[in-house]
Amino acid sequence: MEDQEMHLKVRRVSDKFTESMYVLANEPSVALYRLQEHVRRSLPELVQHKTDMQNWEEQSQGAIYTVEYACSAVKSMTNSSFYFKNIDSLLRQAISWKEQSANSQGRRLHDVTPPPSSLVSTPHAPPTSS
Repeated sequence: MEDQEMHLKVRRVSDKFTESMYVLANEPSVALYRLQEHVRRSLPELVQHKTDMQNWEEQSQGAIYTVEYACSAVKSMTNSSFYFKNIDSLLRQAISWKEQSANSQGRRLHDVTPPPSSLVSTPHAPPTSS
């Protein structure tokens, strides 16, 4: 019988010990300690992820700015077709006027230049004294 009593006492002590451990393990300060442990372990990795994300965001913003600038340049070029057509027209007019000017100068030179026969010098007789 003593064995049974001893066994019951050991069982009660064991149960009380288990209950005490359960209470201690679930006490709020222990929970906060576990939370702090978790944060200390995972914080460096989280900081690295945050830094990576910020770098990616900066690179993305740069790429977005570049694309928007390129789109703006293309739109400006599309809108400038009117000006290019106007320049083309003015260049064609200038070329035409240049050709007309060259042609009219060529005619004037032709009209002013004496015929080749009059260009040949004839020997002059020495002046005679009277």
